[in-house]
Amino acid sequence: MSKWKQIGLGDTATFFNGYAFKPTDWSTSGKEIIRIQNLTKGSSQINYFEGEIPEKYKVRKGDILISWSGSLGVYEWKGKDSWLNQHLFKVVFDKEDLDKSFFTYLISNSLKKLETQVHGATMKHITKKKFDAFPVALPPLDQQKKIAAILDAADAYRQKTKALIEKYDELTQSLFLDMFGDPVRNPKGFERGLIEDLIKIQGGSQPPKKLFKSEPEEGYVRLVQIRDYKTDRYLTYLPKDSTRKFCTEKDIMIGRYGPPVFQILRGIAGAYNVALMKALPLDGMDSEYIFHLLSCSYIQNIVIGNSQRTAGQTGVNLKLLNSIEISKPPIVLQNQFAERVQAIEAQKALAQASLAQAEDLFNSLLQRAFKGELK
Repeated sequence: MSKWKQIGLGDTATFFNGYAFKPTDWSTSGKEIIRIQNLTKGSSQINYFEGEIPEKYKVRKGDILISWSGSLGVYEWKGKDSWLNQHLFKVVFDKEDLDKSFFTYLISNSLKKLETQVHGATMKHITKKKFDAFPVALPPLDQQKKIAAILDAADAYRQKTKALIEKYDELTQSLFLDMFGDPVRNPKGFERGLIEDLIKIQGGSQPPKKLFKSEPEEGYVRLVQIRDYKTDRYLTYLPKDSTRKFCTEKDIMIGRYGPPVFQILRGIAGAYNVALMKALPLDGMDSEYIFHLLSCSYIQNIVIGNSQRTAGQTGVNLKLLNSIEISKPPIVLQNQFAERVQAIEAQKALAQASLAQAEDLFNSLLQRAFKGELK
């Protein structure tokens, strides 16, 4: 690493922060406004702007964008010409000789380290001053290209495995539609009922933060929050006797607030907080069927389209959810569906194990790359 240049991130390129659009600027036509949730797929809602603002806020295909508030990440824009919203940087390569692919890995690695410095904050937020000053080691351009080629290959394997997992999810969705059709229109003529006739919804609780601990102890239980279904970085524990709202790994959980609102989740055991609800199948209803019923686009579109916005958050309209009239297929058919899904899930589990190995390989190479160990 003797030939690597030691500089701050702010000296590698120019980073333009996005424009502070107001809700009154939004339109249904014009150029898209790129927001963090559009990059992270946290929301499918797209806002547009019809006016004109300085050219530096325009994003073109291939531009590198960095999210520095909330969800930290680096992205390559692949859409049409758009406008950049605040809390995002656009990168202009005007200072150092940089390979774009290498640079995205450099930023990704740097953001992970910067994130540890703001651990515990409710909203992750990196100041421009801290970002610019963060030290990085920059190898010569030819070595950047070699490192990028190695990491690109490892990332391609990782992305291929992720795509396979998505295919299994799509197969399950197709199976659901083939066996049951649109549960709202009910083309197969099944018995009909309201959602409240199929499931019972139990809200969570919000114990005081003074009880929270970051490490498990005797008599403590994990506090399950929406973000825990994406990452284990923010593990929280509380006394088991401080709450009565518990869930198992098999329970169907609903994300009450968003964005994205109305996530259908499962896989974690513990005590769930107020941002989650548990959906308990009533007699004659199979849990696997209910999970995919609530996940299907027909129900999702109704609930999300009628969600309520209060105190800056979008929340599930429970009254509306319970009143949706849907099909109620025979339990025998539900059980057949569950058996077929189990077979798909077994194959998906193998792919997830491969993904875990691919992630480990990629992260190992990433760390070695920035220690100068990849030749």
